[in-house]
Amino acid sequence: METILVVNAGSSSLKFQLFDVVAGAPQRRIRGQLDGIGVDPRLRATDAAGVLLVDRAYPPAAIVDLPTAIEATRAWLQTLGGVEIHAIGHRVVHGGPDFDRPVLIDEAILGQLARFQSLAPLHQPNNLAPIRLAMDIAPDRAQVACFDTSFHRGHPAFADCYAIPRALYDEGVRRYGFHGLSYEYIADRLPEIAPEVARGRVIVAHLGSGASMCALLDGRSIESTMGFTALDGLPMGTRPGQLDPGVVLHLIEEKGMTAAEVTRLLYNGSGLKGLSGVSNDMRDLLASDDPGAGLAIDHFVHRASLHAGGLAAALGGLDAFVFTAGVGEHAAPIRTRIAERLAWLGADLDAAANEAGAPRISTPDSRVALLVIPTDEELMIARHTLALIGSRA
Repeated sequence: METILVVNAGSSSLKFQLFDVVAGAPQRRIRGQLDGIGVDPRLRATDAAGVLLVDRAYPPAAIVDLPTAIEATRAWLQTLGGVEIHAIGHRVVHGGPDFDRPVLIDEAILGQLARFQSLAPLHQPNNLAPIRLAMDIAPDRAQVACFDTSFHRGHPAFADCYAIPRALYDEGVRRYGFHGLSYEYIADRLPEIAPEVARGRVIVAHLGSGASMCALLDGRSIESTMGFTALDGLPMGTRPGQLDPGVVLHLIEEKGMTAAEVTRLLYNGSGLKGLSGVSNDMRDLLASDDPGAGLAIDHFVHRASLHAGGLAAALGGLDAFVFTAGVGEHAAPIRTRIAERLAWLGADLDAAANEAGAPRISTPDSRVALLVIPTDEELMIARHTLALIGSRA
């Protein structure tokens, strides 16, 4: 049986899934993650039914970085019987101006993608590391890059440009948008879950450690809160979201910070973590009595509501609002507070349904459907990988 490995590599974790190809479609077989890299490494994996297959802790010195995490995961996968990986699909955050769809990877493509590492320093280097390793270990194995930026590449130039010299736009300094694999999955699911709004005016809120929103019209992205990099838009776990560029100039000119120091501050020391002084995890903030935690939550809700209004303006109204990703799927208090801010657009929250985590959390009389739809970026990657290796065959 053909099997596809999907890899989503981050700075402190390695997520992976195995999909068997059944009747021409990917069917999930194993879901796993090795997290706590360098601190408290732990490998966990379950089968499609949720049965635990492995839960193994490692000494910090054994899994010190992403390459060692990849090797440990590979060693465990090799202990499974009957697994022959035919292709590997990778989440790659930034595709730049050149890539508007998934692509088979070769050395030339890998070199092009490496150029975007400075635009996504938390993600791109880690996304590319497993690709390089797989090229060394199994150079004949097909690998497919699936980009978080691709879903947004159909925007008109007036939506994606900045008001800076046009030559910079031509060089690639433009708004790209991210979390595209998540938004693509939600757009595919909407006709099944809420067919009455699937082709209408929909805002999808991908709220997690990384957070953004996307405006969908007829299932296509027309606007997003993220821009040139994954720093823009909503406040996130450790990233500030929308920021006056003058703040960066101030940090450099008045505080004497180097570019590297500013990069670390904006990517690792800001957002909910920096503002609260407590944590970058919304669960910790909701459970905390610290005033800083309350301030961070208030700021997050306020900015999310402002961006929702802007996306509704881009759509010319609103038919549905979808919550997804870790915070969106599990934090009922955050859904409540954002939904209350959407009342002016016609949203009416069903409090009981929201507390229960129901798929539809709006009242029957609500003019705007409020939905909670779990995302599945890995399934989208598996589908794209299968489509691409199938077309090659």
